[in-house]
Amino acid sequence: MDPARKTPVRVLVAGGGYIGLIAAQNLRRYYTPEQVQITVVDPRTYMTYQPFLPEAAGGNIEARHVVAPHRIALKGCELIVGSIENINHAQHQVTIRPETGEQHQGEVETYTREYDELIIGLGAQPRTLPIPGLADMALGFKQVEEAINLRNRVLTKIETASSTQDLAERERLLTFVFVGGGFAGIEAIGEVEDMARAAVKRIDNLDMDMLRFVMVEGARRILPELGEELGGYALEQLNSRGIEVKLNTFLNSCENGHIVLSNGEEFEADTLVWTAGVKANPVLADSDLPLDERDRVRANAALQVVDGETVVPGAWAAGDCAAVPDLTAPGNATCPPTAQHAVRQGKSLAQNLAAHLAGEPLSNYSHKNVGTVASLGLMKGVAEIMGVKLRGPMAWFAHRSYHMLAMPTWNRKARIVADWSMAMLFQREIVALGSLTSPRAAFRQAAEADAARRAQRSADKEPAKVISSPATPTQKERVEK
Repeated sequence: MDPARKTPVRVLVAGGGYIGLIAAQNLRRYYTPEQVQITVVDPRTYMTYQPFLPEAAGGNIEARHVVAPHRIALKGCELIVGSIENINHAQHQVTIRPETGEQHQGEVETYTREYDELIIGLGAQPRTLPIPGLADMALGFKQVEEAINLRNRVLTKIETASSTQDLAERERLLTFVFVGGGFAGIEAIGEVEDMARAAVKRIDNLDMDMLRFVMVEGARRILPELGEELGGYALEQLNSRGIEVKLNTFLNSCENGHIVLSNGEEFEADTLVWTAGVKANPVLADSDLPLDERDRVRANAALQVVDGETVVPGAWAAGDCAAVPDLTAPGNATCPPTAQHAVRQGKSLAQNLAAHLAGEPLSNYSHKNVGTVASLGLMKGVAEIMGVKLRGPMAWFAHRSYHMLAMPTWNRKARIVADWSMAMLFQREIVALGSLTSPRAAFRQAAEADAARRAQRSADKEPAKVISSPATPTQKERVEK
């Protein structure tokens, strides 16, 4: 480290996702805590590896295994469980709101934290639209909690449908709508449809043709990153399984489960999953950092924040929230928001920050996409790796292999491989644990019912009559007399 710099250098990492976790891990390898103090701020205590969320929703991987706990992965770093409310880079400080849990009542007091170097890895949030009913009905699909919720919801709806005699209600319960035909949406609908069919096979009074899965995509094709040929193959595979893919179609309304599409179709559904794009974290729009037209932080190829051609001292950015130039693409293209880029950018950012602290030259981030993989369910997939196009089981195996290698920590890699091995040996687990999403519901219902019964008994009981009678003298009074 440059002897002119004060130690320890205070590095604040905004976000504990791909960028934050990998950058902090690698930077710690270069410098000791006495040289560089690394503070990671994130509202969650783990990093979610999002490419595995579809398999977690489908039950092929234990949900806990698709997250990397910060306490294990970030040894030697200070961890703050909270949200960054404001970034004031001119003063080199951030405002933090601690996480206190959903049951907390009243305002939570915020505080500021100063830093010398800032790493911005806040990631992205779902991009929603002002569609009637969307906020009330739709499920997101970016966090492990949402994957667990979707799995339990689908299995619960199937079990409920098997017990109802109302045919219209049964049809509504067994209709599942996914909006967004990118990687997240296609992989989610492929895995969940597989799981739903496995569940229905075990229920005597339900048939496969009762299940209805609908994919709504506004573009003319799905999986555009895979090109016309493989995207067309994926579409054929989904159609062959009975999944309805509505291309050039938008969701107009979903109030009270009444689905209205732009092509004129209307039907009832009880489950809607929204995977139609992401946007940069809104905290950035309120900061004093330079942003592009999509509210992403502007960065150069060395992953430094820049204002035009001028480097902003002490600020670094990468991942979904950063506009990083793609040196392998023509024109002014920026790196797409994929896990493949984020994992490599996090490592490159740590190397450049370490070099900057040591007064050494920086390196430009450049990564040519070696391939694209997508799963369509168990033993089904599409992939293009170094120009070679794969379909079916080979593509599915390539998808699993690549993401298993990219998953942080050997602990999680081993657990995921064990989950896959058990899934191949035994039948798919299709137990619905719907109460996980509201664990206090049963106790609250019992307590409310008991309170109501007590109130009713109290109202029905006649008030006791008080009969006045002469006071009986006490022993002391008798002695005195």
